Amino acid sequence: MAALWQQVLALDAKYNAYRAPNHPQFRTLYIRRRSQLLRENAKSERDQTARRDYLHMRAQLLTSRYGSPAFSDGGSIRSRSFSIRSNCKTTGESFDSITLSDGRKYHRRHMSSGSLKHLYEGPMKRVFDSIEVVPTSAAEASRAMVGGKSLSENYAFTGMHHIFDQHSASVSSVKFAHDDKSRVACSSVDGTLSICQLVPPPATVICMLRGHKAGVTDFVWSLSNDVILSVSMDGTARLWNVSAGSCMRIMEDGTGAELHCCLFQPINNNMFVTGSSRGHVQVMNMSTGKGYKGGSSKVTGRVHCLAFDSSGRILWAGDERGSIFSFTLDVATGKLTKTRRITVCEGQPITSISARAWINREARDPSLLVNCCLNSLCLFRIISNDGALQLKKSFPIKQRTHHIKSTFCPLMSFRQGACVVSGSEDMCVYFFDITKESKSCVNKLLGHSAPVLDVCFNCDESLLASCDAQGLVIIWKREGKQGIL
Repeated sequence: MAALWQQVLALDAKYNAYRAPNHPQFRTLYIRRRSQLLRENAKSERDQTARRDYLHMRAQLLTSRYGSPAFSDGGSIRSRSFSIRSNCKTTGESFDSITLSDGRKYHRRHMSSGSLKHLYEGPMKRVFDSIEVVPTSAAEASRAMVGGKSLSENYAFTGMHHIFDQHSASVSSVKFAHDDKSRVACSSVDGTLSICQLVPPPATVICMLRGHKAGVTDFVWSLSNDVILSVSMDGTARLWNVSAGSCMRIMEDGTGAELHCCLFQPINNNMFVTGSSRGHVQVMNMSTGKGYKGGSSKVTGRVHCLAFDSSGRILWAGDERGSIFSFTLDVATGKLTKTRRITVCEGQPITSISARAWINREARDPSLLVNCCLNSLCLFRIISNDGALQLKKSFPIKQRTHHIKSTFCPLMSFRQGACVVSGSEDMCVYFFDITKESKSCVNKLLGHSAPVLDVCFNCDESLLASCDAQGLVIIWKREGKQGIL
């Protein structure tokens, strides 16, 4: 029962940014009240079937009001309007179809109440799994809205918005807060993290997080942006209160190993995963600071990077020996099961993994973007429910020794093509159109004087942050950017 109320609470948090956007205090109040009610209901013994029916219907109501997370990557959900035709009556059947404003149609298989058992084979099975896409040429009308600009014109930049140099050593990671245009955080091997405010000007460092005894290798924002999780070469993971700028909890690795990467479970932020220098992948509980039983697994070398799929059911881990391991995660119990091993290049470290459920607006094409120390950025197609991969194409960058990272651009534009951005050891930031067969590089930013280690867009792509091995963070401003595409 506790797992079920956590599922609903996590779903609430996912829609939180779209509920009363001008009154954040109301959204917080709503989530707290929902948490209280679900805890109280979970204590009483109720019919399991009725409980599942309730979760199914509530997910439908939230979808009809705020839109399905399956239609969005990163924050572009607010740019879309759609209508839903439903035959949900007393039978509990699901949606017939969903039609977006640009003409695309999505069809959902009919489900009677008797089919809910299959839908909830696992307590955290997402109701959105049954949505399937039907490509349509009517989407061409949407492209006319952008004025015929090419993808390279779309990712043109006017220059530098601001340069930060508050760190005395290499900046290992840079990340914007979720659905936030102006707050960005950085981690550094000098042992600190910083939180910066970009808008309104002037851009300032609003907080320095100090406490790690060695270099900070990775960090991640919680979904509500009130907590930051960081890991360090000192063998600890720390939870930070963003508003207070203070450390809430210190969790030491049980084996005494350095920690190189961390990640919140996307559906349930009370659960997170760490990767260590001894090859351990560990699932942890944020509330208790302890690992889950059965939530640990070992790979062949140092774990350098982690990535979840959008459902949080599949986890990928990249190691120093050139392999990507896939796992399935039981979100109810925290149990981790190793399923696949894919060797990208034997002996060449995997330094970054990013997952994306959709490549463009016309078709679902689940993909994994991977940095490996072989002078290439690799794009893999996800071909099975247990995380198996198939190489789709690669793009030339300079990477042999540094831990370079890349990311999918967060918005799926009406324009033809789809873009990814990556750092590089030649001190450039590269943009690639992953749908082009040749001349895929659509832009290159020059300005760093050291290898560019990480890159990140804010939620509406108006600002891009990049960091380098000398501790510099550059904020780039897009040309003519005016809101969501």
